[in-house]
Amino acid sequence: MTRGGFRGAELDYPSGALIETRERTLQLIADFDSDTLETVHSPLMSPLVWDLGHIAAFEDLWVSRTISEPMLHPELVDIYDADETPRAKRGELPFLKTGEALAYLEEVQARTLGLLERDGGLDRERLGLIIRHEQQHNETMLQTFQLARLNSPFADGIERFPIDVTDPDPAGLNFVRLDGAAVPIGADPDEGFAYDNEKPQHIVEVAAFRIARAPVTNAAWSEFIERGGYERSEWWSPEGWAWRTAEQASAPLTWTGDGRRWRLGELLELDPAEPVIHVSWFEADAFARSWGARLPSEFEWELAASWDPGTQSKITPEANAASPLGLLGMIGNVWEWTATAFHGYPGFVAHPYREYSEQFFGDRYRVLRGGSWASRPLMATATFRNWDLPQRRQIFSGLRLASDA
Repeated sequence: MTRGGFRGAELDYPSGALIETRERTLQLIADFDSDTLETVHSPLMSPLVWDLGHIAAFEDLWVSRTISEPMLHPELVDIYDADETPRAKRGELPFLKTGEALAYLEEVQARTLGLLERDGGLDRERLGLIIRHEQQHNETMLQTFQLARLNSPFADGIERFPIDVTDPDPAGLNFVRLDGAAVPIGADPDEGFAYDNEKPQHIVEVAAFRIARAPVTNAAWSEFIERGGYERSEWWSPEGWAWRTAEQASAPLTWTGDGRRWRLGELLELDPAEPVIHVSWFEADAFARSWGARLPSEFEWELAASWDPGTQSKITPEANAASPLGLLGMIGNVWEWTATAFHGYPGFVAHPYREYSEQFFGDRYRVLRGGSWASRPLMATATFRNWDLPQRRQIFSGLRLASDA
């Protein structure tokens, strides 16, 4: 898969990608009435219709900046400024109602496609940003579906990752040793669009370490619970134990306590072989401690996903394919928490706007890697860096264990 690749048929880039992405957005919400779309389902999430208006406003803004012309609807900037309006407050805003938001989406994309047809002069990097932004909001909307127990087309659930049934311990606890190496970390500048926090590519000396062959599974997490995982404070960091106590957490977010879990609007039997999902960084850290292990650093994770020791070079891993080192399910199953706090790489330059990454740098946020079943291929890459607060678990997050060699 290349950085510009898409599932399914080949699409002209960027016009085909713009159209396909918008079609998916509309298909995700096709079965919902306006009341459902305009309701605040969780203080952690925006009303779904706010996401629709925000997608349109973002495209409106960046196309307008590219062609140096006014926005179609500059009066909507403040309503859809994600940095100025926290999610918990968005339900109070005078956002566009469903019909108006859908009309705005149509109006904005008609202008974009018209400009592309006339002269093709739109900045391809800006268009790459617009496409990826909408695709990221598709995943955010699916998080809302999960919290609200809503089902939708194209929300097909987790794809089973290819566990080798001959593996003597396929539950995410079987380790592979990786030799240390000096590896290029970050996006290859020759591969096209990348977010500012993926750049610049730089060499990192990674010491030898051990990493699990597969993500931690539901079976392994069930065993953690049976071993008293949510009751033994010695397995938790002080901050994690305070969170567990306040939340009264006793299982992953979507587990019901009777051997089942929610997948959007469906109540399913737990599949012991699937990756555990919807766990916080605090939970992931406690699980690792319970086995005398740790979470991998993001540099260890990227090396494990994309480094080919035979050629001494990085490769572009495919979703659900084994890495060159034989590791399973690293791309496109669940976001995997790492031990790393979110900071810029050496030589980081904010682009095209500071608010995307830089304002989140610091020790508050933890990096996740690999993409989830809900991520589009543009985000499910070995260099893409997601981040969130350690207490968050509405995201499609799991983990993979590591340890020193």
